[in-house]
Amino acid sequence: QFSNREENQSESFRKMLLAMARDIRVILVKLADRLHNMRTLGAMAASKRLRISRETMDIYAPIAHRLGLNLVYRELQDLGFANSHPNRYTVLSRAVQSARGNRHGLVEKILAAAQTALADAHVQAQLFGREKTLYSIYRKMRNKHLSFAHIQDIFGFRVLVPDVLDCYRALGVLHGLYKPMPGKFEDYIAIPKANGYQSLHTTLIGPNGNPIEFQIRTDAMHRIAESGVAAHWLYKTPEDKSAPQQMQANAWLQSLLDIQTETRDWADFLETVKVDLAPDAVYVFTPKSRILALPRGATPVDFAYAIHTNLGDQTVAAKVNNALVPLRTELRSGDVVDIITAPTSRPNPNWLSFVRTGRARSKIRHALRTTQHAESIELGRRLLQSALRHEHLDLAALDPAVWEKLLRWTGFKSREDLFADIGLGKRVADILAKRVAAFASP
Repeated sequence: QFSNREENQSESFRKMLLAMARDIRVILVKLADRLHNMRTLGAMAASKRLRISRETMDIYAPIAHRLGLNLVYRELQDLGFANSHPNRYTVLSRAVQSARGNRHGLVEKILAAAQTALADAHVQAQLFGREKTLYSIYRKMRNKHLSFAHIQDIFGFRVLVPDVLDCYRALGVLHGLYKPMPGKFEDYIAIPKANGYQSLHTTLIGPNGNPIEFQIRTDAMHRIAESGVAAHWLYKTPEDKSAPQQMQANAWLQSLLDIQTETRDWADFLETVKVDLAPDAVYVFTPKSRILALPRGATPVDFAYAIHTNLGDQTVAAKVNNALVPLRTELRSGDVVDIITAPTSRPNPNWLSFVRTGRARSKIRHALRTTQHAESIELGRRLLQSALRHEHLDLAALDPAVWEKLLRWTGFKSREDLFADIGLGKRVADILAKRVAAFASP
């Protein structure tokens, strides 16, 4: 029996995780079930609606995002927002409806101009206007402390083209049509997101000085962007492009299993998973130009553990872009990170105060427990050896039959477990030494 709902939730999530690892289709069924539940929350009590909505936004929506199921992700977020903050949802929905009418002419004008420019450049393309979800607008208002009147990029545009080369050609055409905003270009084709998402994102200065975002991708990229790992079953074609998403999803699930194995507290495990599910990521490089995606706020220690456990355990310093930095430094996209190690170094407990990834946190805790256990064994061995000397006995010379009696009497399976118990102060060496003397006497 569990003492509270959080432990029950953690245990349920653990069971789901194990099932997902065996067959990823399990989570597709769970997400479909959760989506149905969220669509029919109206009849439930307010407190239950709030609890289910928070669970959905904390766990299920981020899982959908992590697996590239963006259609499901967006709907779960909006439904969670509607049920957890109904008044804010209603007010914001009305404001967006009003803006939709006011800006309809501007959207049509931009679409027409872009279509003409692409056609003149002989770039075959489909253009669509797109509207940000209510929750994404609300989150931007909250995070940046803005009123709705100051949110200018409610509407964006999507460009679908036949192949990758056309993506970059379309980008050039659009940059010639409207001036690009500095620092507002992302190439997720060359460097895909952790969930396999690929697209070019660029923000341009449109008519009246308003920022407008364009997403440029191929038809195949669009299918995977919307359906993620489910694209494997939804769009079976001779050239299945979803295999990398399958591999990335399986690798992510395996990393969660590793964390679960090394995390004893289920509530802590659940919080660790929530951090790893955060949608924002930074993309950093090893000295050999390998790309790693890490959650925003990740540090060189997170980077080290993402590469290999031993590298993390032996970290003593780090260079970012060839400059020595503190290990708690937050990494930014484009950083080149070089880890400096020492074979005798061990993880520092203080690292737990700033590492961001669940993998780093679980590996550090595991190493600290292992180190503590080894030190406890050695201390217990010395304490028992000292106590046995007072009984005129030598630990190393004890008869195996005496050891067998002692272990049976104490209930331990191995000498190391007994030594660890002594080292942790759970057993008194002097009392054990007297018992050993009794077992050893003729």
